[in-house]
Amino acid sequence: MPELTDRPPLTISIVSHGQQALILPLLEQLARLCGPLVHRVVLTVNIPEPDLLADAPAGLPLLRLDNPEPMGFGANNNQAFGHCETSWFLVLNPDIRLDHDVLSALLARAAPDAGLLAPRILEPGKTGPEQHRALLTPREILGRRKPGYAIPAAPDWIPGLFMLFRSQAYRQIGGFDERFFMYGEDFDICARLRLAGWRIQIAEDEMARHEAQRDSHRRMRPLWWHVSSLLRVWGSPAFWRYRRLLAQEAGTASRR
Repeated sequence: MPELTDRPPLTISIVSHGQQALILPLLEQLARLCGPLVHRVVLTVNIPEPDLLADAPAGLPLLRLDNPEPMGFGANNNQAFGHCETSWFLVLNPDIRLDHDVLSALLARAAPDAGLLAPRILEPGKTGPEQHRALLTPREILGRRKPGYAIPAAPDWIPGLFMLFRSQAYRQIGGFDERFFMYGEDFDICARLRLAGWRIQIAEDEMARHEAQRDSHRRMRPLWWHVSSLLRVWGSPAFWRYRRLLAQEAGTASRR
């Protein structure tokens, strides 16, 4: 669909897995803090649940999609993008919380080559934001919480909690790879954006809170999805091309 300049710049995609009660506070925050920016919120109900949207804040345009069968993270957001008529497309976790209008700040600073914008994410019980992520490898996963880990100054990828895409960039690379069911697609889309010439831009002084729902630490089926998705990532051509790109960039930086 064509992008129209006389409408708010944002379409927001939120997927519910029986989480409408968790989503309602987020909708209230979006309406109160960022309402003028939002053209539409696409709420995908991925599994049957009671309809709580009667309590959704008035004035926030809301489109509800009910899936006949559950779909994966990437497929749900690609479906939501089919209803995007705006210049920016925000993929948002149901358990993200906002204390101020981070969206205006992100849009105001967007560089022309920025295909993906994000604030820093504050996890529960922590005083500082989550550290930036290096290239997703077994060594990085095992080492990121150990003393002496070299935290990157800028992320090679960001988790799919809060991803503000330039619609042109999202469309160019075909959105999320739907072969990933629930994990790994966030790294993959970051890698393919970078390989297509787009930049990941982080607002270091802007913060959003994550009321983390870590299913993969509690249930074996999500853990299996996580592990199998990592194996798919490491077997993908995008991973190896991105690894070479990062090595080339590091070599160029070291010669300056």
